[in-house]
Amino acid sequence: MKSLEGILVVSLEQAVAAPLCSLRLAEGGARVIKIERAEGDFARYYDKDVKGESAYFVWLNRGKESLVIDIKNREDLILLKKIISSADIYIQNLVPGASDRAGLGSKAMRDLNTKLITCDISGYGQTGPYRDMKAYDLLVQAETGLCSVTGTPEEEGRVGVSVCDVACGMNAHSSILQALYSREKTGKGTGIEVSLFDGMADWMNVPYLQTVYGDRSIKRVGLSHPSIAPYGAYNSKCGKKILIAIQNEREWIKLCSGVLMLNDLFSDTRFNEPTKRVKNRIELDKIISSEFIKHDKDLLLQRLRKEKIACGVLNAIEDLKNHPQLRKIKCTIGDQEVELIAPPSIILGEENIITKVPKVGENSIDIREEFNE
Repeated sequence: MKSLEGILVVSLEQAVAAPLCSLRLAEGGARVIKIERAEGDFARYYDKDVKGESAYFVWLNRGKESLVIDIKNREDLILLKKIISSADIYIQNLVPGASDRAGLGSKAMRDLNTKLITCDISGYGQTGPYRDMKAYDLLVQAETGLCSVTGTPEEEGRVGVSVCDVACGMNAHSSILQALYSREKTGKGTGIEVSLFDGMADWMNVPYLQTVYGDRSIKRVGLSHPSIAPYGAYNSKCGKKILIAIQNEREWIKLCSGVLMLNDLFSDTRFNEPTKRVKNRIELDKIISSEFIKHDKDLLLQRLRKEKIACGVLNAIEDLKNHPQLRKIKCTIGDQEVELIAPPSIILGEENIITKVPKVGENSIDIREEFNE
């Protein structure tokens, strides 16, 4: 039995953040009813890469039921309120104020169902001067300063996946689990508000604190580290980049003698202290690069692992596909089976089952019959 079996989740959701949250609840055993408009969640149409379905939608909507609802239709609204009145969790990520105007505001739903846990997901929060601003992932990466510390010294960059949405969905999920535990003690539900901006701003605490209290200007360093050296990627003879991360003097000595085979380098006065290595990073990187380029990836990794130095390979997605550590699961789209990356948590005794990606409104008839009885 999975931990969340018996929990009913109603999610008026679209895009990424809210669907990620409800996906994690579904993976935990909860029953998730996804509310969609007639044309469906717009994330269904981002691409057609997975057997004709969107990669985003397949990733985020496995194991859910799809119910098409027109919230402007009186009978549909009555039905949805009836379902929510029986639910444990209500998630919505409409623009701030829209659920209230539709008669589906979280406070009103908690008044209808006192055990209900509600979660409002937004771009910038339910209040504040940016409340009504559109908040796509790239915009929030830029607004929180994430882009300013991402990229190369020459140009800012976007993190290549939707980190603001993902962080927000994770925050919503963990907060809902906390609220479920609280309800076990009090018998009452509660309201939760999470936003893309708040989630990513929290992740920016280290550069924020370094800037505000350390009087520092945080620079973009590409694949390097602003506070540690050597820490970054170096080309090997075969063309693959090898990443290393040296955290202490023991590792520094081992790198010099056991990997680079430069026994005098660790005592070089330019590099014999952590702060000196950061100050003289350019010179140090040139020395390491000139040695790494002499050898193929496999030999370098063998030496690094023997010396117990943190290392990795700069992989492409094609490399990830065949990575020996990668766990995978299966799901179905219609009568076709697809394989995707497994959820990040392993809960012993709760095995993953093959789930289905629903078509728009696939479960509408059954759900309407169930709740109209």
